[in-house]
Amino acid sequence: MSTDVTAKTPAPAPPGKSGSATGDGLLQLVLSGLRRNMRQYGMLIALGLIVILFEVWTGGDLLLPRNVSNLVLQNSYILILAIGMMLVIIAGHIDLSVGSLTAFVGAFAAVLTVEHSVAWPIALVLCLLVGAVAGSVQGYLIAYLGIPSFIVTLAGMLLFRGLTEILLKGQTLGPFPDGLQKLGNGFLPEVGPNTNYHNLTLLLGLVMIAAVVWQEVRDRRRQQEFSLDVLPARLFALKLVAIVAAILALTMLLASYQGAPIILIVLGVLVVGYGYVMRNAVFGRHIYAIGGNLPAAKLSGVKDKRVTFQVFLNMGVLAALAGLVVAARLNAASPKAGVNFELEAIASSFIGGASMSGGVGTVLGAIIGGLVLGVLNNGMNLLSVGTDWQQVIKGLALLVAVGFDVWNKRKSGS
Repeated sequence: MSTDVTAKTPAPAPPGKSGSATGDGLLQLVLSGLRRNMRQYGMLIALGLIVILFEVWTGGDLLLPRNVSNLVLQNSYILILAIGMMLVIIAGHIDLSVGSLTAFVGAFAAVLTVEHSVAWPIALVLCLLVGAVAGSVQGYLIAYLGIPSFIVTLAGMLLFRGLTEILLKGQTLGPFPDGLQKLGNGFLPEVGPNTNYHNLTLLLGLVMIAAVVWQEVRDRRRQQEFSLDVLPARLFALKLVAIVAAILALTMLLASYQGAPIILIVLGVLVVGYGYVMRNAVFGRHIYAIGGNLPAAKLSGVKDKRVTFQVFLNMGVLAALAGLVVAARLNAASPKAGVNFELEAIASSFIGGASMSGGVGTVLGAIIGGLVLGVLNNGMNLLSVGTDWQQVIKGLALLVAVGFDVWNKRKSGS
C-alpha cells in the first residue's frame, strides 16, 4: 500500500519583512551578548554615556583636541596606579600606601636631580629601584610574615608621608631637568611633511588598529580551537567596528593638536604588557587563582607567598613610576603630592570591574574605571561644579559600581 506525501513549501515572507527580521535578529543578538558579558561591557557602555552627556552639557568642550590631550596628561599617574592596584585586588589584598609612595619617590627624584645634580636617566632608575625596595618590604611582611595587607600598607602610608616631609623639609623643590619633565608633559616629535596633522601619531594609530584587530581575531580563533564560547560572527564584527572607530577618533583628536603625549605611549606599553601577562602568562593565572580560591590554589601547587610578594613588588615599581610622572608634570616635588591617590586607584579598580572578594578583574577594566573618574573630574571642572559636589558624585559612582558587581554576582549565582 503506497501513500503519497506532498511536501508543503512555506509561504514566502511578505515584502519588506526580511530586512526588519534581520534587524530584529541583530538587535536580539547584541542584547543577548551584552547580558552574557555585562561585567565586561557594562562600564565601557557607562563610559561612553558619560562622555556623550558631558560633551552635550559642556557644549562640545569635552572632546576638543586640547582638552582630550589634557585629560590624558592629568589622569596618567592614576591610570598607572590603577593597573598595579587591579593586580593587588585580584590577588585578594589592598594597598593604601601608593599615594604616599608616589610623593616620596617624587621627593627623592627632586633631591637627586636638583640638589645633587644627578643625571635624570640615572635618577629615574634609582627611583624605580626605591619603589621596588618599598614594595618588596611590604610584600615580604604580608606574604611571609602573614600580617594583613591593610595594616602593612596603612603603616606604609604614614611612613612614606613622613619620609617625604623629612626629605623636602616641608618645602616644594624644583624644577626638574627637561628630559624628566617630558615624561609628564612631553609629546612625540614632529616628523614628515606638513599635513596639518601630527604624522607620527597618525602612524601609531594605524599600527594600533592593526594590532588590536589582529589580536582580537587571534584570540577568537584560539577560543574556537579549544571549543570555548565566542561571540557570534555579526556581534564580533560589530565589536571590531566599535574598537576601530574609538581608536581612530582618539588618534584624530590627538593628531590635530600636538600629537600623542609621551606618557600615553608608556601607558599603552603597560596596558598591552600587563594585559598579556594576566591573560596568557602563568604568573597572571596564579594571581587569579589565589584571589579566587586560595586553598584550592595551594593544593594545585601555586606558590601563593611568592606570587603575593611579587604582586606588591610590582605595585611598588608602578607607584614609583607614577611618582616620577606626577612630579614631572608639576615640575616640582611637594610634601602634599599624592594625597588620595590610593583612593582614586582603588575606586578605578572597583569601577572597572574588580571584585571585593578577589579573583575578578582585568587590566583594561582598571583603565576604563580610571577614565570614568577622569572624565567625571574633567567634565565637572568644565561645568564649574564645586569640589564638594564632585566628591559626592564620585562617591555615588563608586557605590553604583560596587552595587552593580554585587547584583551581577547574585544574578549569576541564581
